[in-house]
Amino acid sequence: MRIKVNDVHKFYGEGDSKVEVLRGVNCEIKDGEICVLLGPSGSGKSTLLNIIGGIETADSGCVDIGESCTKYMNEKELTQYRRNHLGFVFQFYNLVPNLTLKENIEVCAYLSKNPLEIDELLKTLGLYEHKDKLPSQLSGGQQQRCAIGRALVKNPSVLLCDEPTGALDYQTSKEILSLIEEINKKYSNTIIIVTHNDAIKNIANHVLRMRDGVIVSDYVNENPIPAGLLEW
Repeated sequence: MRIKVNDVHKFYGEGDSKVEVLRGVNCEIKDGEICVLLGPSGSGKSTLLNIIGGIETADSGCVDIGESCTKYMNEKELTQYRRNHLGFVFQFYNLVPNLTLKENIEVCAYLSKNPLEIDELLKTLGLYEHKDKLPSQLSGGQQQRCAIGRALVKNPSVLLCDEPTGALDYQTSKEILSLIEEINKKYSNTIIIVTHNDAIKNIANHVLRMRDGVIVSDYVNENPIPAGLLEW
């Protein structure tokens, strides 16, 4: 699904404490590409991701998703947009502790009209043999794989990943990024990865670098490399 961000501004606070977090952001993310949104803490990248995801609203400007514009969606339409088109992966896994790995994924399958087949997805995630374990019985990397599965089972057009490797060690981070690559190839989702880790940009088809609420660099990566070859 194509995403076009048009002159988006976002403010937080009131009066003298009012701060402009996004200062006229423009970009276009093509259908099926892996886009890395890169920048330091406070650059506005997570805010932009949340606006694309319909979690926050822009104060001005708009986001076009396919043929729709989030600016004109009411709360019910935004809910349907998130449910039908988006999958979210965050730095912290937020799994339900008393549900098994498979049950955590099934919860989101019920939200979709066209969910993926769960056992096949578990095999893609490398989790099939762990499907009956609780989150407390899994490693951090396995829990993040489960969180990715929970987002992916809805068969979303767009997968939004906010610092998906932020809580993981080096080797596990590369495994999760390799999984995201595999998902992109297998399901052709548009994938946006927010990160402060400069090395991760090298796996992307498209790189957006942010600083102080604006995009300072927007380019196509002609030669992305496999995540397994990344070093940082």
